Amino acid sequence: MSTEGGIRAVIAALLANLGIAVAKFVAFAFTGSSSMLSEAIHSVADSGNQVLLLIGNKRAKKSADDEHNFGYGRRRYVYGFVVAIVLFLVGGLFSLYEGWHKWQHPEPLSDWWIAVLVLFVAIALEGFSFRTALKEANHSRGKRSLLRFVRDARQPELPVILLEDAGALTGLCFALFGVGMSVLTGDGRWDAVGAAAVGTLLVVIAIFLAIEMTDMLVGESALPEEVAAIRAALEGSDGVERVIHLRTLHVGPDELLVAAKIAVAHIDTARDIAQDIDDAELAVRTAVPTARYIFLEPDLYRSSP
Repeated sequence: MSTEGGIRAVIAALLANLGIAVAKFVAFAFTGSSSMLSEAIHSVADSGNQVLLLIGNKRAKKSADDEHNFGYGRRRYVYGFVVAIVLFLVGGLFSLYEGWHKWQHPEPLSDWWIAVLVLFVAIALEGFSFRTALKEANHSRGKRSLLRFVRDARQPELPVILLEDAGALTGLCFALFGVGMSVLTGDGRWDAVGAAAVGTLLVVIAIFLAIEMTDMLVGESALPEEVAAIRAALEGSDGVERVIHLRTLHVGPDELLVAAKIAVAHIDTARDIAQDIDDAELAVRTAVPTARYIFLEPDLYRSSP
C-alpha cells in the first residue's frame, strides 16, 4: 500500500468533514435534533482524527538517531491509536449520552427539513470521501476483501479513513432514520434512538480500530506474500543453500526489518560468504523494497537426525 495514497484519502476526508461539521451544527441550531448534534460531534471528531493522522505522518519522517536506531516510523501507529481513543470518547460516548438525555427529555423537532437537507448533502460528501479512500485501497488490496485489507494493512492512515467513512455513512443513515421517524410520529424519542445508534456504531468502530492499532504497536511481521518473496529471493541467491530461520518485523509502516539465518557451503571462504551476503541483501531489497534493515547470519545446515 502506498503511503501517498493514504495521505490523499486523509486530506479528502478532512476537507469533506470540515464542511459537513459546520452544516450539521447549523442544522442542530435550527432543529434542536439530538441526531444532528451527535452527527456534528462525529464530524468534528473525524476532522480532528484526520489532523492527527497528518501530524503523525509528518513526525514519523524524523531521521533515525542514537536513541531511536530504527527511526520514528511507529509514531504513525501511536497517532492511529489516539484516533481510536478520540473516536471512542468524543464521538461514541457523547452520542450515547445525548441519546439517553433526549430519551429522558424528548422534544419535538422544528424546521426538520433543514436537518434532512443537511443529512443528504453530508451523505453525498461522505460518499465522495469514501470513494476516494476506496479507490486508493483498490490499488493495493488485490483480491482481498475490504475487511481483510484493513486487517492486513501495515499503514494506519487508509484503513482508519475507510472505517471512519463507512461509519460516517452508516451513522448518517441512522440519523436520517431518527429524524424521519420523529417527524412522522411526532415522538422526539425516535431522535434519541438515532443518536444512540450513532454512538453505538462509533464505539464499535473505535474498539476495532484500537485492537488493530495495538497489533501494529506491538509489532507485526511482513505480509505472507512478502515473507514468501523474501524467502525466494534469499534461496535464489548464489551461495545460499537454504533459509534456516527467517523473522520479519515492521519497525514502521514502510520499513521492514528482516533477520535470517542462511545456510552456506562448508567450503566457502570468509570472502565468499561476505559476497554471498551482499548479493542476498540486494536480492531481498529488489524483491521487497520496504526491507530496509537486513541482518543475515551465515551458518552450516545440519539436518535433524
